[in-house]
Amino acid sequence: MSDSKRQFAIEVVRRLQQSGHRALWAGGCVRDLVMGHEPDDFDVATSARPEQVQDLFRRTIAVGASFGVIVVVGQPEQGQVEVATFRTEGMYSDGRHPDHVEFSTPEADAGRRDFTINGIFFDPIRDELLDFVGGRADIERRVLRAIGDPRDRFAEDRLRMLRAVRFSARFGFAMDPATEDAIQRVAGSISGVSAERIQNELRRLLEHPSRVAGIALCDRVGLLSAVLPELVATHGIPQGKPVQPTGDLWEHILLVLEFLGDAWRTTVDRLGLAEKKGISPIDTKHPSGRSGQLDLSPFSTEPSFTLVMGVLLHDVGKPPTMGRNGTRLTFHHHEHAGSRMADEIGRRLKLSNDDRERITWLVEHHMYLCDAKHMRLAKLKRILVHPGIAELLALHRADALASSGESEAVEYCEKMLREMPETELNPPPLLTGHDLVRIDLAPGPLFKQTLDAVREAQLDGSIRSKKDAIALVKRLIGERPPKK
Repeated sequence: MSDSKRQFAIEVVRRLQQSGHRALWAGGCVRDLVMGHEPDDFDVATSARPEQVQDLFRRTIAVGASFGVIVVVGQPEQGQVEVATFRTEGMYSDGRHPDHVEFSTPEADAGRRDFTINGIFFDPIRDELLDFVGGRADIERRVLRAIGDPRDRFAEDRLRMLRAVRFSARFGFAMDPATEDAIQRVAGSISGVSAERIQNELRRLLEHPSRVAGIALCDRVGLLSAVLPELVATHGIPQGKPVQPTGDLWEHILLVLEFLGDAWRTTVDRLGLAEKKGISPIDTKHPSGRSGQLDLSPFSTEPSFTLVMGVLLHDVGKPPTMGRNGTRLTFHHHEHAGSRMADEIGRRLKLSNDDRERITWLVEHHMYLCDAKHMRLAKLKRILVHPGIAELLALHRADALASSGESEAVEYCEKMLREMPETELNPPPLLTGHDLVRIDLAPGPLFKQTLDAVREAQLDGSIRSKKDAIALVKRLIGERPPKK
């Protein structure tokens, strides 16, 4: 965080205090400071009423005035600070919002927060820490503990159960036994939380490097069966691959997830994607026929949410397709079954169409490149120019490392992407529909078949000019049986 943002947060507290109000930094920013981390943003808790906050500051946004929350807006470099009046809360009839609030004291305000590590206050003017709930001691003990009775905290907002898992995994904190027991007892009730809120919390959990610990803890406390029940079916299914001779399919998924971070960074490095970010790559063609381009936007050091979800769900189709051939288990076409299941999960979580389609595509193609060295060139080129190819390569690499320990197919594809000129990998089409009309081919179902055949031949390298393409079309037309 820039120093200007910190100074602005100090100035908000200073102005409130100079006007006779009590004002303190609160919540996650204090937790991060105690832990020696730089906060992403600063929140302020105060005795000032919402209207008093608005009177003191020129630019404000009333995001939740009825709950005592006002956002104070600074200059662009200063950002904004959320200012909330100290309050206590009534019952949460809807499992998210309090039926009513009463403005109160810092002590009472701390008591209504979720976890002790988030219930600490700090006065940046006096350099004074105020801890009414034992949050500092829990940070020192590395324990995540709900404030007060955990059953009450989770009844107030059931999403707090998933937040407990995320915080525990992110900071490497043990979960307080009473807090964990309360989650296990009511984990199923999280299904009553909106899909959008669950999706957002799940996204934050999976995008963090602690994702393996987080999803494993979800499984342990019973939240996985409520949020992603399809994954629970992978428990107990033998995996038996060389890298993991014992263990079941669920443990294999966790192992792939563990390899994913390094697999992603290796892919980014091998393809030079960090350097390419910001350029305008030539248009490519989706297998579906939609125009697109190599997706450069998510190239950070951590894999994207869509890639992590693709890994989590890549073998989700195995349980329903499991069969037996003698003593050997079979999972024929599990990638197709998994793709359909991933689509259903994406719709249930109300993911965006782009996210859902990318995850579904990754699951569908998670074994596609295994035979890359022996694949027809046109078939391989079509997948290599897909916008999601970098994520697919990372998934393949992580899955291969967790299964056989070999990633030759991935390296072969990366070599092609590095060394083959884009004009050869994805050349502009030799013919369009207008060209077919000009050689007297009537528009209809044969159009697409003919254009696909020309494109296939072009990518295979058997034709290289428009003249070659027209000759191929005429030959294809001549070979088709006449209509009866």
